[in-house]
Amino acid sequence: MMGTKTRSFAQLCNRSLEDLVPTDHFYRHLEAKLDLGFVRDLVRSTYQECGRPSVDPTVFFKLQLVMSFEGIRSERELVRVAADRLSVRRYLGYDLDEALPHHSSLTRIRKRYGLAVFRRFFGAIVEQCKEAGLVWGKELYFDATQVKANASLDSIAPRFTVEAHLGELFTDDGVDETVPNQTSSPPRGSPSLLVKPVVTDVLGGRS
Repeated sequence: MMGTKTRSFAQLCNRSLEDLVPTDHFYRHLEAKLDLGFVRDLVRSTYQECGRPSVDPTVFFKLQLVMSFEGIRSERELVRVAADRLSVRRYLGYDLDEALPHHSSLTRIRKRYGLAVFRRFFGAIVEQCKEAGLVWGKELYFDATQVKANASLDSIAPRFTVEAHLGELFTDDGVDETVPNQTSSPPRGSPSLLVKPVVTDVLGGRS
């Protein structure tokens, strides 16, 4: 007999996101491995001492990591994904009944921080990955070409993919002229390595 699934959603009772997100989930591992305590000092100069409380900078930068890991290219889509994913809600610290930041607020914050702050943030994240031993392996892939990973870590730093990601985010915000060759594409054969593959190789990927 062919079954029929009836849609019926009961009210959650005595359940929390801690119960609903698996203990081995990628975003749980990400939270344990990466310390974002530095971001408040990173952006402190962009805030006034008084006024309406803003989106927590730590939440904002966690959303930036989610954007990178999920391959998202707009704040509007980012908020949609975050609202729909229990694991992301838990990573951000937002309960089921809490409203996430509006996408327009994220856009304004990104423009206020600027490209230089984003470079410092992703640079610090890559350094944490290196210090935690997450940049490792006997082989890497350069433009789908398999090579031995016996070069120094500095030479395989994921700077080109970071620049490509940031270039897309800040396309409409102008170019930071303090950084040479910002608008040029990375040369063929450059490492296609960002925080995402570095971390997921060790943590076993997302579920």
